[in-house]
Amino acid sequence: MPYLLMLLLLLLAFSVAAWVEPRYQARQEAHPANMMSFLLGDSRRLFANHFFVKADVYFHSGFYPTIFDNQQSFQTPHMAEDAGALKGHNEGDETTFMGPPLDFIEAFSRHFTPSQHTHLDEGGAQGTNGPDLDLGEKGGEVREILPWLKISAELDPNRIETYMVTAYWLRKRMGKVDEAEAFLREGLRANPYNPAILYELGRIYHEDRTNDAHARNLWELGVRKMDEQKTVKSEQDDFIMFQLTLSLARLEEDHGNLPKAIEWLERVKVVSPYPAVIEKQIEEDKQKLADNQKSGAVTPDKPGSQPP
Repeated sequence: MPYLLMLLLLLLAFSVAAWVEPRYQARQEAHPANMMSFLLGDSRRLFANHFFVKADVYFHSGFYPTIFDNQQSFQTPHMAEDAGALKGHNEGDETTFMGPPLDFIEAFSRHFTPSQHTHLDEGGAQGTNGPDLDLGEKGGEVREILPWLKISAELDPNRIETYMVTAYWLRKRMGKVDEAEAFLREGLRANPYNPAILYELGRIYHEDRTNDAHARNLWELGVRKMDEQKTVKSEQDDFIMFQLTLSLARLEEDHGNLPKAIEWLERVKVVSPYPAVIEKQIEEDKQKLADNQKSGAVTPDKPGSQPP
């Protein structure tokens, strides 16, 4: 009987292996670089969020609320809010989430834990980034958060804010524009024509490569893709649309194309949290346009386009 049971277990193991192997090979051919997804399944998104939050904790040099602290000022990761990847929902003072110590024992214990609000791009807990250091040296501490973000992107390639945040810190705090663009294009391959990634990619061409025609094409493509969405727009969708249309309006104003700028501002007003401010800007641009027409000034045509 023991030998028969052993033989049965061997046959069962062989049958399972014969069933799993071809399916595993087929999945690898379809997703050759997605081993993590195969092993973890949908739970990988939980791990991706964990690593994203860990990066934000590291960004604050460990000065971060626990589940027992007041988290009102940490509802949106500060890295993402600073990068413009997520609409901020933080309230209150981010330096006082611990509250006053309950007793002298807790007051004494705070001498052995991070108890001062610092950011890595401002020197972190060590204060190593002085005003005389160049961009590359200032990014020395910031590069420590990048592995966390890249692991998060690998675990969940559909988490859009990871690409936006990583690209922002690469180009703004480390001066690595090429790496930022490469990472965003990797995000586009995983999320084709995603408006948020197109917006961030357009910022690179506008702010770092001074190629406004290319930036315009990317932002306009992002707006078109958002207009094509059939689902109900979320608050985050409206936030991305606000940034896309406002960037296009500012770009047209910079190039003196006031009629087009007014068109974009009309779109901005629909999704802006401050429509009265946008309406005032529209009226000012209309007045400038009227003054230009009276003086005989010619509004420049829209520059030629190029594919994104």
